[in-house]
Amino acid sequence: MTDTDYSPDVEAERDENTAEMFGAPAAAAEPAGKADAYTVLARKYRPKTFEDLIGQEAMVRTLTNAFATGRIAHAFMLTGVRGVGKTTTARLLARALNYDTDTVHQPSVNLTVEGRHCQAIMAGQHMDVMEMDAASHTGVNDIRDILESVRYAPVQARYKVYVLDEVHMLSTAAFNALLKTLEEPPPHAKFIFATTEIRKVPVTILSRCQRFDLRRVEPDVLGPHLEKVASREGALVDQEGLSLLARAAEGSVRDGLSLLDQALVQAERGQMVKAEVVRDMLGLADRGQTIGLFESLMGGRTAEALEAFRTLFGFGADPAQVMSDLLEHAHAATIGKTLGPDATRLPAEQAQRLTALGATISAGALARVWQMLLKAYDEVRRAPDPAAAAEMALVRLAYAADLPGPEEALKRLQSGQPLTGGGPGAPAPSG
Repeated sequence: MTDTDYSPDVEAERDENTAEMFGAPAAAAEPAGKADAYTVLARKYRPKTFEDLIGQEAMVRTLTNAFATGRIAHAFMLTGVRGVGKTTTARLLARALNYDTDTVHQPSVNLTVEGRHCQAIMAGQHMDVMEMDAASHTGVNDIRDILESVRYAPVQARYKVYVLDEVHMLSTAAFNALLKTLEEPPPHAKFIFATTEIRKVPVTILSRCQRFDLRRVEPDVLGPHLEKVASREGALVDQEGLSLLARAAEGSVRDGLSLLDQALVQAERGQMVKAEVVRDMLGLADRGQTIGLFESLMGGRTAEALEAFRTLFGFGADPAQVMSDLLEHAHAATIGKTLGPDATRLPAEQAQRLTALGATISAGALARVWQMLLKAYDEVRRAPDPAAAAEMALVRLAYAADLPGPEEALKRLQSGQPLTGGGPGAPAPSG
């Protein structure tokens, strides 16, 4: 056979039905990007600079001033509820401490330009930044490993940084082993601790750290952030749906992004995700209907309240969530009565409606309703039949709403008047 008999540039004809040597015919290559693993929004939009941390302006301002004046602590304690950015802040701090570019050779919180060590630190792969989950490394031996390595200078970066997440899980012996090093650390070592349970951290540790309390992110701050993320993803969620997601997150940015992730798949590509869809996804009742239920309860209209609840339950509302909404309405009515509708942080129509209701009810009666709703919420969560427990609680609330408060009851007893018919829904007595 000559060289001209075979040319690698000419594709040989092949029967498409003929199997490959090691199996079935080769599958067609997937389009670019189809085979890539999906990255959840909470990871995809993790803050890369301090400016990206929403709702934590006080901490960022303090750190900016500390770095600008060179007053950088040797140990930091970050505390807050889940999902507010403790671990992310710890990595940003490690990056700021070891920030180094062609023009900047000192610690800096201005991280807009990526430094030499930034990528490895944010990925958790830098050899001079050690991250340890204290929940799974609770013993004193784990801490001894850290204390042994603290003595040695960093290999590449400016500082050796030790990040301990969920530090409250360490044993008493492990905390004691840390004390001396935290009090007199070598100049090349920095410690960053993160915890959701600050009360479980010994005061001897806290006194050696600069503490930052990361605040819950308010719904009016988280809502626009979720809208921005949805826009970047090419998705649309209506404003009421975003508000529902922001409230359901309970101050946690990570939870908010996880819920948004779930909401975006509720509609076809290019279509808007409606509030009704988000409400169904979260198991929430329609807010207008629960306010109507609350008004029926405060008016002592038992049958009307039960019918309203059964309608909500028929549409799939969770009984415990209905009780939670009633608690929120009792709180909003009280705040609206005291500070005005704007202080309730609810949409204008709902705020005005609950404030008007609160104006007809005494503060003492609202406080009693709040206590009864708290007990009802706990009962519904523990009951074998939550719907039945909710109905019994509603009957109790409606009945109590028709009874006077202790002061009014005493006046009626002294004057010989009947005790019924003077509940929270009744007008306040004159004089």
